[in-house]
Amino acid sequence: MATFGNLTDRLVDTFKNLRGKGKLSAADVDGTVREIRRALLDADVALEVVKDFTARVRERALGDEVSKALNPAQQVVQIVNDELVTILGGDARRIQFAKTAPTVIMLAGLQGAGKTTLAGKLAKWLAAQNHTPLLVAADLQRPNAVTQLKVVGEQAGVAVFAPEPGNVSADDAAPARGLFGGGGANPVKVAKDGVKFARDKQYDIVIVDTAGRLGVDADLMKQASDIRRAIDPDEVFFVIDAMIGQDAVATAKAFQNGVDFTAVVLTKLDGDARGGAALSVASVTGRPIIFASTGESLDDFEPFYPDRMASRILDLGDILTLIETAQKNFDEEESRKVAEKFATDTFTLEDFLGQMQQLKNMGSIKSMLGMLPGAKGMREQLDNFDESEITRTEAIIQSMTLQERRAPKVLNGSRRVRIARGSGTTVTEVNALVNRFEQAAKMMKTVAKGGVPQVPGMGPIPGAGFGGGRPKQQPKKKGSKSGNPAKRAAENAALAAGAKPSSGVAGSGFGLGARGAEGGPSEEELASLQKFLGRG
Repeated sequence: MATFGNLTDRLVDTFKNLRGKGKLSAADVDGTVREIRRALLDADVALEVVKDFTARVRERALGDEVSKALNPAQQVVQIVNDELVTILGGDARRIQFAKTAPTVIMLAGLQGAGKTTLAGKLAKWLAAQNHTPLLVAADLQRPNAVTQLKVVGEQAGVAVFAPEPGNVSADDAAPARGLFGGGGANPVKVAKDGVKFARDKQYDIVIVDTAGRLGVDADLMKQASDIRRAIDPDEVFFVIDAMIGQDAVATAKAFQNGVDFTAVVLTKLDGDARGGAALSVASVTGRPIIFASTGESLDDFEPFYPDRMASRILDLGDILTLIETAQKNFDEEESRKVAEKFATDTFTLEDFLGQMQQLKNMGSIKSMLGMLPGAKGMREQLDNFDESEITRTEAIIQSMTLQERRAPKVLNGSRRVRIARGSGTTVTEVNALVNRFEQAAKMMKTVAKGGVPQVPGMGPIPGAGFGGGRPKQQPKKKGSKSGNPAKRAAENAALAAGAKPSSGVAGSGFGLGARGAEGGPSEEELASLQKFLGRG
């Protein structure tokens, strides 16, 4: 996640200084802890959290577990990882479902934290878990909040309860605004009616979207607490922007005192800010982080695992999440068929398109690559990775006919021009795609048959050959090498007829004339040459 990019860089660089040391002195430990403290403070982690964290790390790093370790540097990394997991909440938290449906979930937080979009993401995620969620539009204060929730609900494929229009924008001539929204509508009543509607219509989960403010104030807290008392929710999720910085702790404490919440949801974790909110809120409030929103798409949403997040921060990777994402989006039967096609050399551009579309369903390629261990070393390449390249490739293949996708060899010049026009690309890009596809198909065929492919730019791999040993030398092409076109044509014709070509022409530097039968100089020419040389 980009949010922790700077923190990850600082921590990884700090641990580099410990490598190769067979034993860590107290000075080594103090220097490392000092750098960790600076890195956390620069990441906007709350001061009280930093103090407790570094004190525990120092105490453990000076203890027996490090002094007796075979690799002290790795042991310090493990200690930091353990303590990160602790301040992030320890064990992963799950939704506490009501014994009798519906389970009521209330969302609270400041305006701009992304509550409305988060409501749609949560509803879509729950629907994928075989639940039947209902969204309730109880934010009647922010202009067009109700309309936005309806749009989000439609995108997520879930129902929305919205009996009140709420405030509309000034351009839409909003009615007089009361304390609770447009026309004096009451969000508490909307929330209560929404829960009753869900019970009557047998929805098993209700997600209530409430209003926020640009800052914490009495009206906000009164409205939120009134809704909480009216609907008695099973869960209250405090939605907080991960880029809020040092204000995270004050805001979280205010909501905890005014409304109280059962868990935290982090939004905008894909941002480029320092992200200290994630490392502060759970520790300060004692409430676990339950979900994380990692992008703008409704699918950019995942349960929060403290251990996996700690691994990402320390650049140790998050392979479990990567595997789960792949398993969720890749069809196992389809993947087996593709593997068979590779082995039998029947893999086509149509199959390639299907694989790319499955890859897109997994979400951001950058995000997935960032889950690999050591992703810090690829940071520059990841930052420069153009995800739109996949869309352009998809457009090129979709501009082909079925025959062209299945048999790329028919792609002549005119067809490639047509495909380029249809996909809004250039012929050069079409050519490049076809060439890359052919190379990839050859490599995958080799892998499918148990061989080792020759990677372009790396040269052949010794002993890995396609049949082993040295590659056979290609026989040299026979033919005239003359620079004279007329002579070259004559000599090639003589070769075709079975005769040996002559190796010279009349009028050469020695003034030699016609050649002998074997293509060499005649006896008269040799005598003349010998006589000439003897005179000199």
